[in-house]
Amino acid sequence: MFDVLVIGGGAAGFFTAIQIAEARPELKITILERGKEVLTKVKVSGGGRCNVTHAEFNPKDLVKNYPRGERELLGPFHTFSSGDTVAFFEEKGIPLKTEADGRMFPVSDSSQTIIDCFLNEATRLGVQLLKNSPVISIVPIDAVENSNNGWKVQSIHKTYLAKKIVVATGSNPKIWEILKGLGHEIIPPVPSLFTFNIKDERINGIQGISTPARITVKTKLKNDINIRIELKSKATPIPDLESEGPLLITHWGMSGPAILKLSAWGALLLNSYNYKFKIQVNWMPDYHPSAVFPFLMEVKEIESKKTVLRTNAIAIPRRLWINLVRAAGIDETMKWVDISKVQMLQLVQQLTCCEFEVDGKSTFKEEFVTAGGVNLKELNFKTFESKIHPNLFFAGEVINVDAITGGFNFQNAWTGAYIAAQAIVQN
Repeated sequence: MFDVLVIGGGAAGFFTAIQIAEARPELKITILERGKEVLTKVKVSGGGRCNVTHAEFNPKDLVKNYPRGERELLGPFHTFSSGDTVAFFEEKGIPLKTEADGRMFPVSDSSQTIIDCFLNEATRLGVQLLKNSPVISIVPIDAVENSNNGWKVQSIHKTYLAKKIVVATGSNPKIWEILKGLGHEIIPPVPSLFTFNIKDERINGIQGISTPARITVKTKLKNDINIRIELKSKATPIPDLESEGPLLITHWGMSGPAILKLSAWGALLLNSYNYKFKIQVNWMPDYHPSAVFPFLMEVKEIESKKTVLRTNAIAIPRRLWINLVRAAGIDETMKWVDISKVQMLQLVQQLTCCEFEVDGKSTFKEEFVTAGGVNLKELNFKTFESKIHPNLFFAGEVINVDAITGGFNFQNAWTGAYIAAQAIVQN
């Protein structure tokens, strides 16, 4: 019988096993991985550089980056947070660096550095790794009055017995089904980090442009009982979702931090729309819309003899400016002095409340994240142990926690893994 069986050879699984083995080297610990490779998400994170965590060291501010899990993670982040992650890797000889947007990477700029660290530590500490071992059942041994003598875990190859198990399988539907069979409620998963598919002449042919913007999802009046807000028996509009930051124009539509943040916070709502909705983009987020018209009137007076198309009166990429000017009904030869009030108002609209139709989504690179998983009410966040079954622990995305992009999802994995490991070694 194993002392601890960790199901899942990803970031959370390895971190849990390493933390347990460091504290209790005498324990027999094994990681079961369904695939032929481990740490696959670590490998692709951050474009292959591995966005280990984020330089947000105050737990109260850190939790604000979690659309699901904000309230529950506050206590755990006081126990193990971003600073502790930095200290762990530096202790292993892997210094991290902070980029301008707060994302933290190994100085090597290679995810292989993190992978090698985990593999070497697991080997050094005597953690056994069994690949190609997908789990098909998890059953408590001799369950009597909410206590058990361990677990029987069946893989496609053989049966394993363990005193304690840690489920760190990420977004794995088959494991969620097994957990449902154990009495856990699984919040139905929906995509959380994704980009918007948009076909529109205003962004056609200018892919690769990145510029600051404020994006608003125009929410609809919904009768869906799961998301509506009732007031005197009448459904009211749900507040608009809004985000500000860099927006990246792509071949398929829009991406970048501002879009990804919206996709995370609006994961459930946008899924209910079947990913067909409208957004408004303010390409001048530093200006109040009411101030843009008088500003352009000043430009008209100063640059009266110049053509509008070539003036680029505001600080947005030139190719985008040209497309927005054309969309306002202003042709290539028209000078500022010749613009009518109606055309000026149309230009203001294109610059400050430019409307686009979103028709579908695309996965953000290989960094697929879902909202959904084990209901957070069924976990003890002081130990990350199941409230339903003793000696059953969770770490990572298997629970209903997800974050915006920027290293926050990994931080959830490290924190849950550390706390689960501490609870295991103390019992």
